[in-house]
Amino acid sequence: MSAWLGRDGQAERIVQRLMHQQHSIATAISVVGVGLHSGKRVDLCLKPAPVDAGIVYRRVDLQPAVDIPARATSVGDTRLASTLEGAAGASVQTVEHLMSACYGLGVDNLLVEVNAAELPILDGSAAAFVFLLESAGVQKQAKPRQYIRVLRTVEVRE
Repeated sequence: MSAWLGRDGQAERIVQRLMHQQHSIATAISVVGVGLHSGKRVDLCLKPAPVDAGIVYRRVDLQPAVDIPARATSVGDTRLASTLEGAAGASVQTVEHLMSACYGLGVDNLLVEVNAAELPILDGSAAAFVFLLESAGVQKQAKPRQYIRVLRTVEVRE
């Protein structure tokens, strides 16, 4: 059992964090990288968000800035990258690694400010995003998570 717990019970703390309360990060943290598809510099800033905010991508390069919530209804093109679409034709792509890191660490509420149409690729995995989120500190919030209870079979067919 102790091998599963990892270093200093880290896995156990993550499981407990995932269970009940909502979480955000404790402090803002930034990174600069390169967009995988554009090859251009991308500035990214992760900021704490209030309870029930969800994960929101803010395109700060647009005037006015456009918020794009990370919801199933926002999903657009998924060829080569996961794209979220917002108002006025604004979108943000290559969100899958940050979304995976948020899920894995139990982060429910986060403001993601980005100055490009895609996130930086960093090391090509979720690991760099995990490092950023852990460096910012994952913080419990005062409200419990809400869950969707599936009451009947759901199928997707072509």
